[in-house]
Amino acid sequence: MSTPFELATVGGGCFWCTEAVFELAKGVQQVVSGYTGGHVVNPSYEAVCGKKTGHAEVVQITFDPTVISYRDLLGIFFATHDPTTLNRQGNDAGPQYRSAIYFHSPEQERTAREVIAELNAEGIFPSPIVTEVTAMPAFYPAEEYHQGYYRQNPMQPYCAFVTAPKVAKFREKFAHLRKS
Repeated sequence: MSTPFELATVGGGCFWCTEAVFELAKGVQQVVSGYTGGHVVNPSYEAVCGKKTGHAEVVQITFDPTVISYRDLLGIFFATHDPTTLNRQGNDAGPQYRSAIYFHSPEQERTAREVIAELNAEGIFPSPIVTEVTAMPAFYPAEEYHQGYYRQNPMQPYCAFVTAPKVAKFREKFAHLRKS
């Protein structure tokens, strides 16, 4: 009997960072960097960075819900980016870097809204969460050179100074959810 995989789609700033973190999570079968949430069909990286497409940089995660829950994925998501800054992650600024959850089912929407309410109520962050929660629109995979970028370029300066600390945070905080 095969397990039906599910999809989760999130945007937490640069997709190189988000992809690198989720690739390490057990139960995750595939992570694809891409674009969603805008009005341009098949946008290019250059067009998205030009801030006129409306798209966010996102990752689409194929996962086994019998190994890792959607709630656990959201826990990783919120712990490895700043969900309180509108259209910004550190020095990366623009609508393509917004914090966003694109749900694939009513259950995912409910879970996302519950997690955000819980985190806000617990005062985990110094400011309220501004993460957008929206039904999943069309997804466009990013260009091939963006796929697995951190894995292939760990010494690239952005990866070394921005992505690596997020990966280290995941490894420390979520050791129980790491692939062996």
